[in-house]
Amino acid sequence: MSNPHFQALERMYLAGPINRFYAPTISIKASEAAIEITLGEKFHHSAGAVHGCVYFKMLDDAAFFAVQSLETKVFVLTATFTTYLIRPVSMGKLRSVGKVVSRSATQFIAEAVVYNENDKEIGRGSGVFVKGKLPLAHALGYA
Repeated sequence: MSNPHFQALERMYLAGPINRFYAPTISIKASEAAIEITLGEKFHHSAGAVHGCVYFKMLDDAAFFAVQSLETKVFVLTATFTTYLIRPVSMGKLRSVGKVVSRSATQFIAEAVVYNENDKEIGRGSGVFVKGKLPLAHALGYA
């Protein structure tokens, strides 16, 4: 049986205006989220490979939604996020998987890895996330 909170988070993610550009897919379960996008030239920098902002978005989004899966009242915020770009990629599909690794009363720590279509790791990151003030029910697409 599907979890209504996870389904609402998936709708919320896809409702974000930036995702009209990226056209991602998302799946969420407790403490974990996975994001996929299909690459194209529109994601390239001038040297013909995917720009680092795509790596960051994939990693931050997967880690963020892994955390948000555990918080049902308020929208969480990324406080810090460190990104490691391991190897370039230019075409194919990317998949990022985020997991919560630590949780306290005031913060969450999550890690994420992004893979190319051959399941080779191309980037990784970790971040600290905190509870915000916006009720989750007020976030675009959640309700």
